[in-house]
Amino acid sequence: MYLLSGSDGQMDRAGSSADSPDDLVQQVLEAAETLIVTWNEAAQGALPRLSSLQLQALTVARRSPGINLTGLAERVGAAPPTASRLCDRLEAAGLLERRRGTTSRREIGLILTPQGLAMLEDLAERRLAAINQVLRHVPVDQREALRSGLVAFAEATKRAADPGSGD
Repeated sequence: MYLLSGSDGQMDRAGSSADSPDDLVQQVLEAAETLIVTWNEAAQGALPRLSSLQLQALTVARRSPGINLTGLAERVGAAPPTASRLCDRLEAAGLLERRRGTTSRREIGLILTPQGLAMLEDLAERRLAAINQVLRHVPVDQREALRSGLVAFAEATKRAADPGSGD
């Protein structure tokens, strides 16, 4: 088991240094895991309780109002029949609506209901509070380094996903 490095940049595992790429990867994995656990635990108190795929579908619908079922299926990595059943359940829960498209009567768009939007806003507040609680335990002099590192990671993720970025 690796432990996150201390303020001296060293890792505690049989005296190994945090300088190797494998050690860095392991530390990032462990930190990400703790962040994911905190993120998911905040979702457990939200009502209605939804699966991660249902939450992902609602988030996609919020970010892309009117997205069609095929687009939603692609964005959440599900087959269209699975996405359709997912939308059936979200619609039955009053969180999502199917509406006829404005450009094509055959096209069906997916829109969050006011209840769906309120549920996502409540979840965002819960997650914000959970992350805030953890950050209170990060020493003040390390918070900027954490922010800077997370921003760099997010930017690198975007570059890695863009085949034309040259990286």
